[in-house]
Amino acid sequence: MTALDLHLPHLAHNLSVIRAKLKHDTRIIGVVKANAYGQGVVPIAQKLVDEGVTYLAVAYVSEGIELRAAGIRCRIMVFYPQPENFSSLLHHCLEPVLYSPSVWTLFSEIVRQNRIPNYPVHIKFNTGLNRIGFAPEEVYWLLKDGQNNALEIVSIYSHLAASEESKPHTPTHLQWEQFEKIKAPLAAAYPKVWFHLLNTSGVFNYPEWQMDAVRVGIGLYGYANQPEWDCQLKPVAQLRATITQIHSLKKGDSVGYNQGWQAPNKGQIACLPIGHADGIGRHFGHGKGAVRIHGQQAPIVGNVCMDMLMVDVTHIDCQPGDSVVFFDAEHSLSQWAQAANTIPYELLTGLSNRIPRHIHR
Repeated sequence: MTALDLHLPHLAHNLSVIRAKLKHDTRIIGVVKANAYGQGVVPIAQKLVDEGVTYLAVAYVSEGIELRAAGIRCRIMVFYPQPENFSSLLHHCLEPVLYSPSVWTLFSEIVRQNRIPNYPVHIKFNTGLNRIGFAPEEVYWLLKDGQNNALEIVSIYSHLAASEESKPHTPTHLQWEQFEKIKAPLAAAYPKVWFHLLNTSGVFNYPEWQMDAVRVGIGLYGYANQPEWDCQLKPVAQLRATITQIHSLKKGDSVGYNQGWQAPNKGQIACLPIGHADGIGRHFGHGKGAVRIHGQQAPIVGNVCMDMLMVDVTHIDCQPGDSVVFFDAEHSLSQWAQAANTIPYELLTGLSNRIPRHIHR
């Protein structure tokens, strides 16, 4: 069968590595958006809470509601709340990130209508990623209109665009300088507010910029965007499958849709019960990507199908039911990603929910 094994002790290990790089009073915001980066949000979130993480972060309101439904009661930031979901956000005690004067004004009005004083919110500034966020010059709007007893600003932050790049990196330093300029008047106006700038790569590359908190996502799951950082972490997830069937081929026989591969010689291929509907995209195959069977590499051949893929096992002694490893602690997902010219984030978050998650505590 196909399964994603989740090793929660590895999650605890990664959290300890992150903590060792921080001051004792620096807060950790555990980012569990996108189903905990494709791994299964409820067991991951619960383990983080058990390990003392007091703030979680998701992308959208629906993800926060899922955590509440599972009994997660810690504080939860919502990075990209949509105005049509503000009422649901309030009902489930989620904390929105506000990213423009218009969103601030709209949310303030909804909070007033519900007669909720001092509702906790977070403020994001755009300092160069150019995604969402208040413009730097809007700090003065916030100083004027942010004195608002309907809302309580908990934190103010920005997001680095290239925190994993080798130092010195001028664009990253310019972002830090911009955020310091934003921070100065706001820290004076809101002395209890905490500030944060770093993601996982930032923690490894710029620990001196940790401020009051850090937002850690991919690092919790075993990856930090540079090999020398990755080696300090332990991948939480292992993807495996079992061989469904083995075919013998003559020289010239084709495999898969559109005759995607032709056997150069007499050989064998194994069929595996996983395909692009499960997150193993069609960018694999044709010489890109390999699995391991009995410790030996078996390259993916032909076009990946929706529910199956085929690997060349001509030189491997194997049979139906034998175990196949896609990636694990010894065979890095980063290498898999490089083979497909992509990144671990994309492969992890693309893993379908029809792959069973097996929890190892």
